Amino acid sequence: MNFKDYIRVIPDFPQPGIRFKDITTLLQNGDVYKEAIEQLKALVKDKEIDVIAGPEARGFVIGAPLAIALGVGFVPIRKSGKLPGETIEADYALEYGKDKLAMHSDAIKPGQKVLIADDLLATGGTIKTSVDLVKQLGGEVIGAAFLIELTYMDGRNKFEGIDVVSLVQY
Repeated sequence: MNFKDYIRVIPDFPQPGIRFKDITTLLQNGDVYKEAIEQLKALVKDKEIDVIAGPEARGFVIGAPLAIALGVGFVPIRKSGKLPGETIEADYALEYGKDKLAMHSDAIKPGQKVLIADDLLATGGTIKTSVDLVKQLGGEVIGAAFLIELTYMDGRNKFEGIDVVSLVQY
């Protein structure tokens, strides 16, 4: 299946020069969405995964169904101030700005094997910060899975020793 047929590209969003990859058009089609999750599952099914972690917000719509498909738990990584319990936080740079991510301080147990899942790998800033948060809690990041990868931004080069998979490349 060519998932690019279901991903809308919006020029100059959120700022001039960015060609935003809008996955809402893929998510609207239940059969295509399900197939995308099934194909991601096939790419990571041989890994020993205890839990999947995904950054807000589109990482939730990829990571949570992937966790269900694999029969493992899901840990949300949120923007600062959004989680009700005790958290750890880290600053990061987006491809078009800066922000802060947080995770509950008890979300990952030491030694747990964690797969990071998100919709898009661009510069890798968000995912690098997610990896750092998991490691702060003693988790072992065993891979990262993405619906889309912007290969021209070289984001995967930030993850030495971490297996990176993606379904669609631009």
